[in-house]
Amino acid sequence: MIRKLLLILTLLAAPPALAANSVATLLNGAIALACAENPVALDAMAEALPGNIVLIAEDPIVLGDETFGWRRQFTFVDGAVLQLTRLTTWRRIEAEYSAPHGDVVRPETAVVVDADCRITMARWLTYDPAGVAEAIEILGPDLAPTGERELLNPAAPSGIDPGGVTVALVDSGVNYLLPAIAGGLARHGDGALVGFDYWDMDDQPFDADPARSPFFPQRHGTRVASVILAQAPAVRLIPYRYPRPDPSRLADLIDHAANNGARIVNLTMGSNRVEHWDGFKAGALAHPDILFVVSAGNDNRDLDRRPVYPAAFNIPNMLVVAAADGFGEPAPGSNWGKGTVDLLVPGEQVPVIDFHGVATTASGASFAAPRVTALAARLLADHPHWTAAELKAAIIARARLIDATGRLTSRYGFLDLGS
Repeated sequence: MIRKLLLILTLLAAPPALAANSVATLLNGAIALACAENPVALDAMAEALPGNIVLIAEDPIVLGDETFGWRRQFTFVDGAVLQLTRLTTWRRIEAEYSAPHGDVVRPETAVVVDADCRITMARWLTYDPAGVAEAIEILGPDLAPTGERELLNPAAPSGIDPGGVTVALVDSGVNYLLPAIAGGLARHGDGALVGFDYWDMDDQPFDADPARSPFFPQRHGTRVASVILAQAPAVRLIPYRYPRPDPSRLADLIDHAANNGARIVNLTMGSNRVEHWDGFKAGALAHPDILFVVSAGNDNRDLDRRPVYPAAFNIPNMLVVAAADGFGEPAPGSNWGKGTVDLLVPGEQVPVIDFHGVATTASGASFAAPRVTALAARLLADHPHWTAAELKAAIIARARLIDATGRLTSRYGFLDLGS
C-alpha cells in the first residue's frame, strides 16, 4: 500500500537549505540508514537526515503478489530531491540526489551499494551552460572524482564518406568517436555527419539512452551498428537517435533518411503502445521504395496474441526479424508469431563492438535484425536497381520453413546466416 506523509513547515523560519558540499555527507548518512538490519521508519529517517526536508514519500516495489523492497523520496526546502531505493531480496541499495538549478531540478549524483553496504558504483553528472548533460564523472568509493569520465553529447569529428549502399540506423545513436564506427558513417561534402539526433534535435546522434537512468544510460546503437558494418562493409550508415520525447518525429526522421538516399532502415526497438508508432507507420508507408528491417523484440511472447509495435504493423515494405537458436527455433526470450514475425535468424552470441570499442558478443532480436539488414545491403550492392519489394522477396526466398516443435513460429521460416 502506498504511504505518503507530508511534513508542513513554516518556510520563513526554515534553516538554510542543504549546502552543495554536504551532498557526500547526506548520501553516506542515507545509505547507512537504508543499510540498517532493522528497518528505519520513513519519518524517523527524515528526521535523521541533514537538511530541511519538507516532503517525504514511500512506495513499495512490487512484482506480482510479492514486495521486493521500497523506494523513498525526500524533498528539501530548496527543491533538492534525494531518492533511496532498497531491494531487500537482492540487498541492493541505490541513492540518487538531484539539485535545483533555476527553475529545474536536475540529477546530480548517484550511488550504488552492495549487500555488504559497500559503495560499488558512484557517478556525478556535469552539464554545459545550456543545462544539457555533457558527461558522467566516475567517482570512487569515497565519492571523490577518479578522473574517469563518459561523454554524453560530444561533437562529431569530421570524416570522409565511405560510399556504398545507404542504410539508416534508428536506435540510441552511435559512438562516432570510435574509428571502427566512424569510418562507416555517411558524410556530407564538408565531412559532417549526415545523421541526426531526433531526441535532442541536434546534429550529434551520440549513443546514450538515459530513459531508465541518466547515470547509467543504455548504450545500444553502437553494438547494432557494428554488426551492420562488419557484415556489410560496403555500407554508408546514417545514424539516428530515436525521438523518445516525441515519437511523432519518426515520420520526419524517415523523410530525412529518404532525402539522404537511404534504401534500408534498421530499427531494433518497440513498445506496447501503438500510438507511439503512428509516425513510423506513416513514414514507412509513405516511402515504399525503402525496406524497413524491424526486430520482433525479446519479451518471450507470441506477437499474434500480444502484439508489440511497430513489429505488429502489416507494412508491405517491412521485414520483422526474431532471434533464433542454431536449430531454427526461437532463441530463449525471443518473441515469435507465425502471422507477425517474418523470419527467424541466428541471434545468439553475435560478435559486436560495444560502446567502449571492446570486441564482445550480444544476443537477441536486436542483433538478428541487423544481420538481415547487412544481407539486404550486400544484395543491393549487387543489384542496385532492385525495388524494396524485389529485395524483400529475394531475402524471403533464402529462408526455409522449420516446424520441429509442431508449431510454426514465423511466416517464412528460418534464414540461416550461420553463427
